[in-house]
Amino acid sequence: MSEQLEQITVGSIVEGKVVRIKDFGAIVALGDGKQGLVHISEVANSYVKDINEHLKVNDVVKVKVLSIDEQTKRISLSIRAALPKPETPQRQNNYKQRDSKPNYENKNREIHGQSAPNPLSDFEEKMKEFLKQSNEKQAGLNKRANKRQ
Repeated sequence: MSEQLEQITVGSIVEGKVVRIKDFGAIVALGDGKQGLVHISEVANSYVKDINEHLKVNDVVKVKVLSIDEQTKRISLSIRAALPKPETPQRQNNYKQRDSKPNYENKNREIHGQSAPNPLSDFEEKMKEFLKQSNEKQAGLNKRANKRQ
């Protein structure tokens, strides 16, 4: 068992024996009088409501050493971290790419034989038209004002 003690370092995976079960976790003997706690959240990859459904006293388990507190001599263990990683299903992208509205309008015009407009030139054309109308209205107002004088 002395070679087991050399392996007890943070991150190592060791074998131990469940000696006590509490509501909050299981005490696991690691050898040579060393014990560690497997918190209930570290027992399985799924939610554990009752630890007794997963572990029994005298079960031999593989655990990963999460931390060692040198002052209190407490060792935190995890059965879950020692298990092989569960396969996560690959997500499929079933979303259809949407065209943004301007692109949709441009494609629609191209389909119907019209060329797609340049947004900058459209703006400039509208500004020219606005200025022309504005100048005409202002000229009409100025003529009226001059006639009244």
